[in-house]
Amino acid sequence: MANTIRASVIQSCTARFNLSETLDKFEKLTRLAKERDGSQLVVFPEGFIGGYPKWSTFSCFVGERTSEGRDEFIKYHNAAVEIPSPATDRIAEVSKATGVFVVMGVIERDVGTLYCTAIFVDPVEGLVAKHRKLLPTACERLIWGQGDGSTLPVVAKKFQSSVEPTRTVETKISATICWENYMPLLRTYYYSLGTQIYCVPTVDARETWESSMRHIAFEGRCFVLSACQFATEKDYPPDHPVADASNRNPDNVMINGGSLIVSPLGKVLAGPTRKPEDILTADLDLDDIVRGKFDLDAVGHYSRPDVFQFKANISP
Repeated sequence: MANTIRASVIQSCTARFNLSETLDKFEKLTRLAKERDGSQLVVFPEGFIGGYPKWSTFSCFVGERTSEGRDEFIKYHNAAVEIPSPATDRIAEVSKATGVFVVMGVIERDVGTLYCTAIFVDPVEGLVAKHRKLLPTACERLIWGQGDGSTLPVVAKKFQSSVEPTRTVETKISATICWENYMPLLRTYYYSLGTQIYCVPTVDARETWESSMRHIAFEGRCFVLSACQFATEKDYPPDHPVADASNRNPDNVMINGGSLIVSPLGKVLAGPTRKPEDILTADLDLDDIVRGKFDLDAVGHYSRPDVFQFKANISP
C-alpha cells in the first residue's frame, strides 16, 4: 500500500459560460478536495472552462448557415480561453497553492478555431501539457477543430505516498476526452506508453458509460478517473437552447453526471454519482496495476505483434 496516492474526480459544471465564476468554482472545489480528502490529483470534466453547449445547434443546416448561428458562435468563442493565458495562470496558481496536480477539460481558442482540450497542471512546474480531442463527436464538429498526434501526452509525475510520506510514487498520467474512449487505437497508444492514471473528462451521462469505464480500466490495467459535468438549465445563460423550450425550468437537468473511479481490475472504487456537485476520492495503489498485468498486458504478453502491427503518427 506504500505505493499509493489519493485522487479525486470533480462533478460540477461551468457557471453560465462565465469564466470568472467558473474559476472561482474550480478553486473552491480543488481546495475542498485537498483540505477534506487529502487529494493530490483532481480531474475536472470536459469543457469545464468554456462550457459544453448542450442542445445548441448554432442554427446550422446542410448547405446553409444563419446570422443567428454566427452570433451564437461569437458568444461561445469569447467564452473559450487561450493556452497559455491568464486563465491557465490562475489554475496554475491554485495548483501551486494547494499542491494538487490538475487535469481539466477546457475549450481552447487558437485564433479562429476552438478545440476541446484537456490541460495538465503541475503544482511545481505549472502548465506542463495539453491534449486536444482528436475527433469531436457528431455536431461537435461544427464548433471544434480536430487535434493531432502532437498532443497525445502521457505525463510522468512523482507524488509523495499518501500512506508512507517518506516514499515517492512515480506515475504516468493521460487524458482521453469523452467519446475518444471509443477509439480502440487511441487507447492502445496510451497503453503502449504505460499510462497508469487514465483521466476521462466527459459529458457522457448515459448509464452505459460506467460499463465503458470499467472495461477500459480492466483492459488497460490502469486506474480510470471519469469526471462528468452535472448541469441544469440554471447553469446556462437564460437564452440558451434547452430540450423543451415550452417547458423551461431552472431545475431541468441538462447533463446528468455519473462520475466514477475504477481500479485496474475493473472494480468501482467510488461512484457513480448523480449529485449536482460532488467530489469522489479514492486511494490508488499503483501496485494494483502490476497485479493486473500478471495475467493481462494488452500491449505486452497478451498481444500478438507478429499478427497485428500498430503505428502512431505523433507529428503536428
